[in-house]
Amino acid sequence: MKKLLLSTTISTLLFSLPVAALAQDYSKYGIDEDVPGKCSFAATDAKDYSGRTLNIITHAVPVMGEPTALHASQFEELTGAKVNVVHVPFGDLFQRIMIPFQAKQNAYDVLFYGSLWVGDFSPYLEPVPAEYQNTASMKAVTANYKDVATWGKTMVQFPVDGDRHYLKYRTDIFDNPEMQKKFKAETGRDLSVPQTWEEYGEIATVFNGWDWDGDGEKNYGSAEVVKRDDLMFSAFISRVSAYAKHPDVKGGFFFDLETMEPLINTPGFVRGLEMFVKAQKYMPPGGNNFGLGDEIFSFGGGQTLFSYSWDDAYIQAMQKDSRIRNKVAAAPLPGSNEVWNRKTGKWDKFATPNRAPYITWGWTSAVSKMSENKDMAFDYLCFFSNEANTLHDLQIGRFGVNPYRTTHFDPTFWTDKLGWNTKTASTYVKTLSGMDDSKNRVFDLRVPGVGQFMSSMAAGVSEALAGQKTPQEALDGVAEEWRQIVNRIGKERVKKAYATVVALEDNLR
Repeated sequence: MKKLLLSTTISTLLFSLPVAALAQDYSKYGIDEDVPGKCSFAATDAKDYSGRTLNIITHAVPVMGEPTALHASQFEELTGAKVNVVHVPFGDLFQRIMIPFQAKQNAYDVLFYGSLWVGDFSPYLEPVPAEYQNTASMKAVTANYKDVATWGKTMVQFPVDGDRHYLKYRTDIFDNPEMQKKFKAETGRDLSVPQTWEEYGEIATVFNGWDWDGDGEKNYGSAEVVKRDDLMFSAFISRVSAYAKHPDVKGGFFFDLETMEPLINTPGFVRGLEMFVKAQKYMPPGGNNFGLGDEIFSFGGGQTLFSYSWDDAYIQAMQKDSRIRNKVAAAPLPGSNEVWNRKTGKWDKFATPNRAPYITWGWTSAVSKMSENKDMAFDYLCFFSNEANTLHDLQIGRFGVNPYRTTHFDPTFWTDKLGWNTKTASTYVKTLSGMDDSKNRVFDLRVPGVGQFMSSMAAGVSEALAGQKTPQEALDGVAEEWRQIVNRIGKERVKKAYATVVALEDNLR
């Protein structure tokens, strides 16, 4: 939106008008109103990047790819820059970023990718300048997502998203007296939000395979991410964390930090996989091959009672045209009354279920060290994540932008501006903000070669889900592969990186 210079006479006339009369209206960009700040629409509009080109690599449309392109076109119009956006499927994204890094090719200025890859990418990323770290919007980023953006003591990633897994459920069923009566008749206990994975399975089984919401279509118990190469590893970690992350045992969840011996085949992980295998009985037809998109539209479209991955399914359910709008609520992931203690080699019993929130990988962004347009690149990321854009993006389930600032946890935003009912908004805000306060958290592995570790895990879990191996056999195979991966990459290199993850989990930072 670069304008021609006005004549001196017209400029003098304009300066004599009230400030409000000069304010630019940016509503055509889909925002309610501009929010003043370093990277607001007005501040970005004042920049002139004419004749310069910004190259961006991001995920395929829609998740993260769509908002990347939307804000790139806005940035292009506002600043006069030429912005090229390359969209890449998730399975290819790591290599499409890493190969140019290794070849020392300046392919992209701005990178959008999964934050768990920071262990591989960190040597090639430009630290976030202090002027951006000191903005009000950055200071409002929660501690968890500042940690996710940091490698060692340096912020090398630019926060644009806050991801975590939590339970989503249908309130129109849980609050329905007839459904409560039916459940008690079948199980002998009252219908309540599941506190353990065992309770989750029991409830999902009762509400599987019949039309419990009266729309003429069968409903099912649970929509889960099960497809091997479509983020299933994250769903598995959510299911095992309560059994394997002991609140009183420090020093590693995936590995024993001292020895770097894999813990993936210990009894807590095996118990979680056993429950995952059983869960296939209460999934929709074809649900044992659901990817993230399938889970979003299955729960978000009203097909299932439960789901438990990222925010997207919840936001999808709350779209203005959703038939289950204001019929959903959020809760922490189910826990377990038994937790494996790897120090004593025994199961410890807990009267109150152990919960271990999974701060799962989320989308992040960064600027390449090789970029010759670092100023423009950071301005784009700051503009992408400005308050007006973020509030817009939070409302669109398919965008993949989820709450990551303290300001996003005000329930009145969701009720007053978006029309959510009180229960839907309050449970959502309480659940998400509560995860930031937990002292027994699980973070992503975030070490060099993390893609190899997660692919190995997903392959082993898939073997158990398909009945090709028992859960113990499958995870024994994964543990052996993990030992080989550690040896290939270098034990000390992996250990040094893993120590940064353990410091987050053990609250040492």
